[in-house]
Amino acid sequence: MTQMRKLLCGLIGADIQKSLAPALQEEEARRHGLRLHYQLIDLAAAGVGIEALSGLISAVRLMKFAGLNITFPCKQAVIPLLDGLSDEARAIGAVNAVVREGDRLVGYNTDSPGWSWGFKRVLPKADLSRVVLLGAGGAGASVGYAAMDLGVAELHIFDADPSRAAALASHLASRFPGRKTFQVQDLAAAVKAASGLIHATPVGMLGHAGMPLDERLLRPSMWVSEVVYVPLETELLKAARRIGCATVDGGHMNVEQTVRGFKLFTGLEADAARMDAHFRALIAKRS
Repeated sequence: MTQMRKLLCGLIGADIQKSLAPALQEEEARRHGLRLHYQLIDLAAAGVGIEALSGLISAVRLMKFAGLNITFPCKQAVIPLLDGLSDEARAIGAVNAVVREGDRLVGYNTDSPGWSWGFKRVLPKADLSRVVLLGAGGAGASVGYAAMDLGVAELHIFDADPSRAAALASHLASRFPGRKTFQVQDLAAAVKAASGLIHATPVGMLGHAGMPLDERLLRPSMWVSEVVYVPLETELLKAARRIGCATVDGGHMNVEQTVRGFKLFTGLEADAARMDAHFRALIAKRS
């Protein structure tokens, strides 16, 4: 009898107990005849901060993980702990997937193409003339890069840490010469003139409830793209839909980055439609 191939994978981040990644990855692996265990490594649940990341990566090496997903607040902090980066991860400056390649741990970014896939799927004719990106951390760097690559003419970046927004604006300007990127300090003024808003901060996710901006700033003529997917219906999306904005939920990005992560971890092609249906079914059970 042929022995079933076994893989150990996981997710490092904070407040990730409600993540759907274990169910999605393990079920897709089962469909391919693999036995995959997907371990949640939750900094918040362990009562530790990002300072624990170095030790965790050392443990991942020792335990021979096949792959890892990386989420808030570790997408940029993990980079110096790795042996190499894909061209895209290096260009973006953020990692959300780590793959063991022999004795090396190599960082990839599947968030960026995941966001693009979901956005084009839902809003293929969206106005990309003047977009506000709220959040300049790891997720912001990923979707900011994707948005510029998709054709955004002007990207206005706001972050609670102005220096981080300025650094991302400068980085994207160097990657997309001739295009316009700005670090903004007046969020209200930026949103007032925007054709669309991309939200890429933890506000609204499990453990970080709330609204990332005053909903009175939203207008029916603008679109809103959300990165948070737990919960799928964030306060921001609820407000945007009440007002009449076109919206893209974070589930689309999550499914596509999971599909890409599955291939990186296993070498096999995931069934995107099946994984999307599974994701939506899991969300429905929780609502």
